[in-house]
Amino acid sequence: MLVYTAAAGGAAVMMLSMLDGTAPRQLSAHPQPRPARSLGGGCWCWTPDSDAVVYSGADGNLWLQPVPGGQVRRLTDHGPERTVQAPMVAPDGGDVVYVLDQQEVWVQPLREGPPRRIDDGSADFCFDPYLTPCGSGVLWQAWNIPDMAWDASRVQRVSFNGEHRNESRPSGSVQQARVMPDGADICVRDDTGWNNVWLGEAPLVDEPFEHADPTWGLGQRSFAMSPDGSRVAFTRNEHGFGRLCVVDVATRDVDEVANGVHGQLSWQGSRLAALRTGARTPTQIVLYDTDTWTRVAIDVGPVSGWEVESLAEPELVEIDAADGAKLHARLYRADQPTDRLLCWLHGGPTDQWQVTFMPRHAYWRSRGWNVLVPDHRGSTGHGRVYQQAMRSHWGEIDVADTIDALRHCQTNGWGHPRRTVLMGGSAGGFTVLGVIAAAPQLCAAAVVSYPVTDLFDLAERSHRFERHYTQSLVGPVPASHDEPGPYFDRSPVNFADRIRTPLLMFHGDADPVVPVGQSRSLASKIVESGGMVELCVYEGEGHGFRQPANQLDEYRRIGDFIAEHVG
Repeated sequence: MLVYTAAAGGAAVMMLSMLDGTAPRQLSAHPQPRPARSLGGGCWCWTPDSDAVVYSGADGNLWLQPVPGGQVRRLTDHGPERTVQAPMVAPDGGDVVYVLDQQEVWVQPLREGPPRRIDDGSADFCFDPYLTPCGSGVLWQAWNIPDMAWDASRVQRVSFNGEHRNESRPSGSVQQARVMPDGADICVRDDTGWNNVWLGEAPLVDEPFEHADPTWGLGQRSFAMSPDGSRVAFTRNEHGFGRLCVVDVATRDVDEVANGVHGQLSWQGSRLAALRTGARTPTQIVLYDTDTWTRVAIDVGPVSGWEVESLAEPELVEIDAADGAKLHARLYRADQPTDRLLCWLHGGPTDQWQVTFMPRHAYWRSRGWNVLVPDHRGSTGHGRVYQQAMRSHWGEIDVADTIDALRHCQTNGWGHPRRTVLMGGSAGGFTVLGVIAAAPQLCAAAVVSYPVTDLFDLAERSHRFERHYTQSLVGPVPASHDEPGPYFDRSPVNFADRIRTPLLMFHGDADPVVPVGQSRSLASKIVESGGMVELCVYEGEGHGFRQPANQLDEYRRIGDFIAEHVG
C-alpha cells in the first residue's frame, strides 16, 4: 500500500493506493492533514503492522487513521494552540514519538496513558525524531539560535527510558539522522563542504553535489536505505537539476538511475516510492522497481492540460561577478528569439529554485519571455562556501549579484533594459527592491510579493523559526528602529525615495512571516516621494497565496501591469 497527501485550493487530504492497478482513493476526511512545504514531509507515518497511519492534523493534534478505512481517533491534546509534527511509531507499535512546536520531543502511548517529554530543553529547535530499529533509543536534529539549521546543528540522542543522553556535533550542519539495519549511523552532513550522505564518521558518497535541501521544514527524506541495508538511494542536485542515484554500501559504486528532482524517498521490499518533478514533468508520485529501476506513475498533482503546452528545460548559465566570483543561474528561453526578460528571484534567501515543475515560469515563457532564475551567493545547491557567503551581507551581495546577472543577460541579448522585468517574493522581493533602487536603468518594471521591506520589524515580529534569521544574514539587532547601521541602511522602507521603477506589490493580510504592514508602509512612502506603485492585499492569505481565485487574479494583474509599463 502507498499513502500520500494531496493539496489543492487550500484543502488537503490523504490518499491511499493499493498498488494493484485500481484507482487511488481518499483515505482521510476530518480533520485535514497538515501538508509539508515543497518536497518536505513530517506529516504522517505508518504503524509497524500497516493497519493504520498516524498523521498531524490541521487542528495541531495527532490522529490515528485506520487503513484501508475506519473511524479516525485523536491521540494528543495539544492543539489548536500548539502544533504536533513529525510522528514516528515505535517498532513494537506501543508508542509514537513526535515534535511539539518544533522545539520539544514527546512520546505518546498509542493505546492509553499520558504523554511525556523526552528532550532536555537544551535545544531551541528539535526536528525529525527517529526511533532506532531496536526501539531502545530516539535521535533527532537539534540547533540553537542565532544559527539556522544549515549554519550549525547537531544530533541529540536519548534512550527510550530517558536514562542515557548524548549528542554529536559535526563541524557544520547535520540533518536526517537515522540508523541502518545493522545499527550504523547514517545522515546528511556538510563537513566536506557539500551536503553528502554520511555513514558513520565518513561520507558514504563524497562528491561536489548536494544530496539534500536546507532544513526549512520537518520530514525531508532525500535518501532511503534498502530493507537489508546493502544499498542506499539518494537524491543529487546538479546545479539545480535533479537526479536519483543508488550506492552499493560495500563497494561504494554509484548508479545514476533516473533524471528529475526527487524527494520523500521510501524503500520497502523491491519498490521505492518518491515524489518526482521536473521542468517538463508535473509533480507526481512514482514507484520504482529497485531491480530494474523501471518507473510507474501512481498519481499526478497538477490539473490536466500541461501535456499539450510547450514546456522546456532550462540551460545552465555561469556569470562572472564584478568581484571575480562565479555565479550560477538557469535560463528558460522563449520558443522564438526575444529580448524580453523576466528575472525571477527565489525566496529564502538560503534556498534555491531547482528545475521542478514551475507553472509560473512556463506561463510567461509561453508568452514570449525569456525567464532567468539566478542563484545569487547565499543560495543553496552549490556547496557550503557559496551558501555561507551571504552571512552579514544580505541586502548587499544578493543585490550586487543580481545586477551582474542582469548585465550579463543584456550583454548577451537575452534581455533589453526597456523590456526587462524583475520579480521576487519574500526575500526575493527584498532583493528586487534593492536592485531597482541601486540600478534602475537595468529594468523597466518590478513585481514583488510579500517582500521584506523593514529588517528591524522582521527581526522583531516574524514567526519563531525565522525571527533570529537576520542575526546571521545582517548582524546583531540594533536597539531601535532608527539606529544607524545595516538594518536601517538596507531596509527598502528607508530608501523609498530612490525607488522610481514602476512597482506592483502583493501581500496577504494574514502573513505570519512578513507582516502586511511592511508592504503598506513602503507603498505609502513611495507615493509620498512621487514614485509609482500598486499594492494588492488579499484577505485571509498568508505567506504565499493558496486560493485559486487570488492566484488567477495575481496573474491577471501582473499581465495588465506589464502591458502598461513594458508593452
